[in-house]
Amino acid sequence: MFDPVQLRTFLAVAQTLSFTQAAQRLGLRQSTVSQHVRRLEEAAGCRLFARDTHGVELTEDGEAMLGFARTILEANERAAGFFTGTRLRGRLRFGVSEDFVLTRLPEILEGFRREHPEVDLELTVELSGTLHQWLDAGRLDLCLAKRQGPNGPGRLVWRDKLVWIGGERLRLDPDRPVPLIAFPPPGITRARALEVLERDGRPWRVACTSASLSGLVAAARAGLGVMAHAQGLVPAGLVRLPARSGLPELGAVDFVLLHGRRQARAQDAADALASAILAGGDRLHKPLP
Repeated sequence: MFDPVQLRTFLAVAQTLSFTQAAQRLGLRQSTVSQHVRRLEEAAGCRLFARDTHGVELTEDGEAMLGFARTILEANERAAGFFTGTRLRGRLRFGVSEDFVLTRLPEILEGFRREHPEVDLELTVELSGTLHQWLDAGRLDLCLAKRQGPNGPGRLVWRDKLVWIGGERLRLDPDRPVPLIAFPPPGITRARALEVLERDGRPWRVACTSASLSGLVAAARAGLGVMAHAQGLVPAGLVRLPARSGLPELGAVDFVLLHGRRQARAQDAADALASAILAGGDRLHKPLP
């Protein structure tokens, strides 16, 4: 009843909330993406997206379709693997940025390990800037990280907005430097926060530095300061600061998949894991409670 090609297109739009970004990710024309979604909606007998001049949002039926689409595509992949007799083997060096340690990424990795038990998955958790460096140096086969700008390399998983977050009781004194909680260099979020504060003429001071997201979250929960973070990944116990806080806008951020040097022994496994992440990318928008 449901075409796997149309389901993959639906997932790309659902994860990026953009027909344009979905088209770029899939290597299709935007008109083709629209056609796939329209035909899927016809097959389902309902609207999956609400579209207006402000953007794209999933409808209630669209939210329901997410789970069905993942299940159908995963079953399709398992069947294809079984009947073609392909078994992935070897070592796969996968890097993931600290942003994802409190998300449902482990569920995606668990599914990949279950489907490909003979792949030795070597996981590295680091800052996005460090992952880019290691990928360039040939130390990783695949990474999931933020990129510097919208036109940088990588296959878009989803685009989000960076926002200022802090403890629920935090109140900023406009006459004092902004207390900043941030990753150390070469953190991409840190660089963005410092850039917009300096451009806005706001004095700042570093209240906490940690290479661990858990450390930053603990400091923010303790009321030590504010941190820049993806809007879709705000950890439990922290809230977005209201506009009256007077902090400048941070802009958008892209989360992308990047392949390292194409080595035959890791290429197939890297492609399979990338497909699994793209298929389940919407789970990454939901931080753990």
